[in-house]
Amino acid sequence: MQHWKEGGHDQLCKQIKKAGGAEQYNANKKYAEAVTVAVEKCAEDTKGQTCYICTEAVHRHTGEGLVRGCACHTTEGFVHVSCLAEQAKVLVAEAEENNLGAKAWNERWDRWQTCSLCEQWHHGVVKCALGWACWKTYVGQPETDDGRRSAMTQLGTGLDAANHYEDALSVRQAELAMERRVGADKESLLLTLGNLANSYKRLGLTTEAANMYRDVYSGRLKLLGEEHRETLVVAGNYATSLIDVHRYAESKHLMRKSIPVARRVLGEGHELTLGMRRNYAQTLCTDPSATLDDLREAVATLEDVERIARRVLGGPHPITVEIEQALRCGARVALRARESPPTGDA
Repeated sequence: MQHWKEGGHDQLCKQIKKAGGAEQYNANKKYAEAVTVAVEKCAEDTKGQTCYICTEAVHRHTGEGLVRGCACHTTEGFVHVSCLAEQAKVLVAEAEENNLGAKAWNERWDRWQTCSLCEQWHHGVVKCALGWACWKTYVGQPETDDGRRSAMTQLGTGLDAANHYEDALSVRQAELAMERRVGADKESLLLTLGNLANSYKRLGLTTEAANMYRDVYSGRLKLLGEEHRETLVVAGNYATSLIDVHRYAESKHLMRKSIPVARRVLGEGHELTLGMRRNYAQTLCTDPSATLDDLREAVATLEDVERIARRVLGGPHPITVEIEQALRCGARVALRARESPPTGDA
């Protein structure tokens, strides 16, 4: 209606129709914008490098520059977003065409968010660009298609990673409504509810988030068991949400139960394990009833995870930066204050 009133209908609406409809047109546009943001953000880091997939500095078809948003450091991990997207698209298509089964499909789908070199998740604006790449690839599929539903999850996670919290909330609300409409299985609903709780937490709705995390964690324990990665993800989220509502004892109990499982199942260097240990240390520091031994444990924990994060993820990685900040500005400050309390006048 706006085009009819203000003009431009012939020019713009023909473009929308040619792209495959309004939703596809919007996805294509948002993807291009997100790639531009990611390339600009990574420009200094990627200067003079080439893509590890196509070996070109500038993509020969799209003209886009390079990004790096994983745990690769030194001379690895430089890539075009479109190359990552094409690689993931081909792998998923092969799994579908050859009927490789759900396990193989899930492993290949993980390429939409995981680097094939360092095997860690993409983060920040690169994750956001990949989320839009994934959505524009599968948006034209029916609502019952696994790819389309999973692509909506990737889009919400990508928006969240780039701090577009309100947009992520809208996507996740739409995803939940869609899954209920098509009769999605319980595991899919729990995943979406957990992501929706993430959005509530980001937007400051802490009580709602904690209650939702509790229900999702309980559901995942029953459905998948304590060693499944998705159970560990929501255990970490639930524990941090308990801190937000000042339920420190419950948070520490849950982390002390879940961290050994994460270390055993995922390994010391996995992002989730590192994040859970960082959050545990921060809980020890922020608890008003923390003892001197608690603060010393917090510092020792953060020093250990900082060494691991630097080795595995590299110094510039967001998780490494967050650990360093928690150690420098939180735990050590709290410990020094407790060890050397101010003296009053005699």
